[in-house]
Amino acid sequence: MNQDADDFDSPWKDALIHAFPDFMAFYFPRAAAQIDWSAGYTFLDQELRQVVRDAELGRRRLDVLVRVSDRDGSEHWLYIHVEIQSQRDDQLPERLYIYNYRLYDRYRRPIATLVVLADPSPTWKPRSFRARSLGCQIAMRFPVAKLMDARDRLEALLADPNPFALITAAHLLTQQTHGNHAERYTVKWRLARLLYQRRWERQRIIDLFAIIDWMMQLPKDLEHQLWQQLETLERNTQMRYVTSVERIGIEKGLQQGAADVLLRQMERRFGPLDDGTRARIAEADSEHLLEWSDRILDAQTLNDVLH
Repeated sequence: MNQDADDFDSPWKDALIHAFPDFMAFYFPRAAAQIDWSAGYTFLDQELRQVVRDAELGRRRLDVLVRVSDRDGSEHWLYIHVEIQSQRDDQLPERLYIYNYRLYDRYRRPIATLVVLADPSPTWKPRSFRARSLGCQIAMRFPVAKLMDARDRLEALLADPNPFALITAAHLLTQQTHGNHAERYTVKWRLARLLYQRRWERQRIIDLFAIIDWMMQLPKDLEHQLWQQLETLERNTQMRYVTSVERIGIEKGLQQGAADVLLRQMERRFGPLDDGTRARIAEADSEHLLEWSDRILDAQTLNDVLH
């Protein structure tokens, strides 16, 4: 496994890149209204990579840097730094502040830092960073979209035509069905059918299904059953989307993503891992990765997870 691979390379990346205006409209509508979308937008992946490397803050999370145009013309270029945080991290505000001032130093323009909190804690919602010394004070506030805030609006999310409403619903349903494979299967099948009912373009459906498949992992027998139902659905609707060649790539990406997530969880819980443990995770099949991911929630030691 490549230890330098970015956490950014997950199914979220494809959906965000292919539907960035929808992402902004759903999570940050006030900011989206100030952008001239007709002028286009540019993802600055390499530039962000350099800034993060210079900051010496370790591996990246799922974050992007985008250059857009201002609707009112007061600023020709605007820079948006988006970070999606899947776990509680009390160092997040400081890290965002460091990224923000380093990006400002590079471009000499204000940087809009926007944060999506996808963690399971309903109360953790950092919005600012502040530090002071000897009468000197620095501060930064950043807009936050908390996915858990929508947990009482699931049906509304499923009816919303914005693709990121469906992603939010899938995320919340993944948390709700943790440990209940039968219920997760039912929910995942419902979400898959919704994708076909929306009549979106083919690439959008593939991207969104990849995220749902990545989030809502199932035991191998139920996964196989789901694929059979999808194949029947595609034959009946004459829409061939995710059950052809894409399945191979999706399954490969799922396994790689699950291994990356498990490594992060283990390192956060138990500290640096030895090469033997890393190799074992890299070579594990999806069923073992799923089992170990379930165990880590209650395990007291690394041995409890793997044995």
